Amino acid sequence: MTDSIMSKAATMEIPINSNGDTGTLPEDDSLEQDLQQVMVSGPNLNETSIVSGGYGGTAEGIIPTSSIKGSSMHHSSSSSSMAADEATRGVAVEKLETVKKWGLNTYKCTKQMISERFGRGSRTVDMELEAQIEVLRDTKRKYESVLRLARALTNHFYNMVQTQHALGDTFADLSQKSPELRDEFGYNAETQKLLCKNGETLLGAINFFVSSINTLVNKTMEDTLMTIKMYEGARLEFDAYRADLEELSLGPRDAVAMARIDAAQQQYQIQKDKYERLRSDVIIKLKFLEENKVKVMHKQLLLFHNAISAYFAGNQQQLEQTLKQFNIKLKPPGDDKPSWLEEQ
Repeated sequence: MTDSIMSKAATMEIPINSNGDTGTLPEDDSLEQDLQQVMVSGPNLNETSIVSGGYGGTAEGIIPTSSIKGSSMHHSSSSSSMAADEATRGVAVEKLETVKKWGLNTYKCTKQMISERFGRGSRTVDMELEAQIEVLRDTKRKYESVLRLARALTNHFYNMVQTQHALGDTFADLSQKSPELRDEFGYNAETQKLLCKNGETLLGAINFFVSSINTLVNKTMEDTLMTIKMYEGARLEFDAYRADLEELSLGPRDAVAMARIDAAQQQYQIQKDKYERLRSDVIIKLKFLEENKVKVMHKQLLLFHNAISAYFAGNQQQLEQTLKQFNIKLKPPGDDKPSWLEEQ
């Protein structure tokens, strides 16, 4: 009985009035009602783990099995959710690290570019290779001019051939309708038709010439220039990291500085390998481009010369032989599909 009274006394609250005086202790019945109210309005036992050891018997400290299963399932879903959060966080950290490296690299390259522009920074120079690159760029500009003029010639000549065709049809029609001038109109109609036929043959040769020059300039040369652009970017990065390493080497030699120097040395070696690899690629592509250019232009210039000479000499047989020699096939006479020149 004494133990029961002591346990009840240990769990009772002593109310304090506003003036600091203690109130009277409630009766035992009110104490039991307060405890029942707390148990009803308290937390759900299925969601929280409660170990009960107070008065009221041992039955109040037993947790149902269903609450344990629910807790286990909740723990499992929480684990999977945490794993997904960790994966998402890992991806975010990786992207942040990539952006950080890109920003640092951009800063170093911009700093190096400005230093070179104002003559305060040193740059790696390969005089022989840069001379070859400059020759290629100049050659490309001149070949672009040849291509532009050849296209203009093709357009003008196409219009002339179309005019000759229309003129030949008009002469033929007038030959039928003017008996007194039938022979004269007939001769001129035949001449214009022959010129039109030879003109179409010449157009086939010129179109082949233009197509080949276009491939050489806008594909082969452009591909080499893209590699050169990558090489120049690698050269800038190499010089930027080289300047960074030189600057760190002139500073203090404490533990933190040495760690930075080691990291800069690794980045310098990476950029150096990249620079040398692209430099080798540029040298190889320039060599093959020169060989290909000579081969292509030798064939195309011979075609252009022979076709133009045969046309203006009126040698139809030689003109047709020139096209056969270079495997050029003309568009069928009945084909009304517009040519690539008309589409442009």
